[in-house]
Amino acid sequence: MKVRQISQSGFTLVEIMIAIAIIGLLAAIAVPTFARARALSIQNLCITNLRLIDDAKAQWAMDNLKGPGVKVHDEDLFGPKLYIRTKLRCPAGGHYDLGKIKEPPICTVDGHLLSEEGPTAEPWESSPVR
Repeated sequence: MKVRQISQSGFTLVEIMIAIAIIGLLAAIAVPTFARARALSIQNLCITNLRLIDDAKAQWAMDNLKGPGVKVHDEDLFGPKLYIRTKLRCPAGGHYDLGKIKEPPICTVDGHLLSEEGPTAEPWESSPVR
């Protein structure tokens, strides 16, 4: 009489628990990083919109011979045949205040600011060449 041995292959409960723990640890590290990257992306898009609005304001002022201190309205900049085709919206849900000529536009969301001194230098531009 021959005895047949059946080998059972598969993972043990401990191996499965270790694999799940590793996946959980990786997720715990990755999720906050993705959230920060998304928030930074939204902020950068808003600042890009503010720059577009500021450029359109400058062009409008030049075309219409307007000086500093003149208030700009939506109908001056936004329209199919104007400087910006559609009114820009903050991706974080804020609202834009166009402000006056020679003043940067403002977003109502904290941290979404357009600096008055212009674009910042890129890291490779600020270091001296030796």
